[in-house]
Amino acid sequence: MTTNNQNTLLKECALHEPCSYISGNTQSIHYKVIQECSKEQCEALILRGWRRFGAMYFRPICQECKACESLKIAVNSYHFSKSERRILRKNDHLTTIVRHPTLTRDHLNLFERYHRYKHYTRNWDAPKVDPKNYYSSFVQGHGDFGYEILYFDNNKLIAVDLVDILDEGISSLYCYYDPEYGPQSLGRYTLLEQIALAQRLGLKWVYLGYYVEECQSLSYKASYFPSLELIGRPEENDIPHWMLKNKNKSIF
Repeated sequence: MTTNNQNTLLKECALHEPCSYISGNTQSIHYKVIQECSKEQCEALILRGWRRFGAMYFRPICQECKACESLKIAVNSYHFSKSERRILRKNDHLTTIVRHPTLTRDHLNLFERYHRYKHYTRNWDAPKVDPKNYYSSFVQGHGDFGYEILYFDNNKLIAVDLVDILDEGISSLYCYYDPEYGPQSLGRYTLLEQIALAQRLGLKWVYLGYYVEECQSLSYKASYFPSLELIGRPEENDIPHWMLKNKNKSIF
């Protein structure tokens, strides 16, 4: 289906394919390609369990599996643990640049190193570094709300954290980093920095995307608390209901 709405080109489709998260399963994914998406429209989708890569928005609509849970961290109630404060101190010498997403040779080289490492340690698909695919996934469609947070050790790019900074929260899109900096815990560090940035900006949430208990690459998200999970799969005209994870309390 293709519609024109407020100068926005919208294309929708649903695909059935092998599951990205649980081996042996299949998945049904609802896709939207939205050119010139507004910040308000983006956040409305994120609040209802959608994710963004480039101009593409997607969410699972599997009928027999509910393993994908949309989570968000309640920033105002979040307190850094001793171990998290150690990670922050360990990396406080790094230089940070926040800007709209770009594509450079340093980006591609770091992206390749990270995915080669994940290929051997987590059996991810072999890395295919394609500038066109990178641009369509991480640069295109950022509007006035998409950013990359670049982390440098001296002049060396060691981590790229892609986020959307929305009216009520930060949506965590994708992060990749130099595996040689393993002792620096860069994956955890960049997420802790997102929480700290949201607190400084007076935002309520960090949207974590999907938590899947059976997927090692996503199961870490359950360790951040307080967090809330989205109830069901609300449509765009529905009010989304979020509940404290493992708690019998609803928050809108």
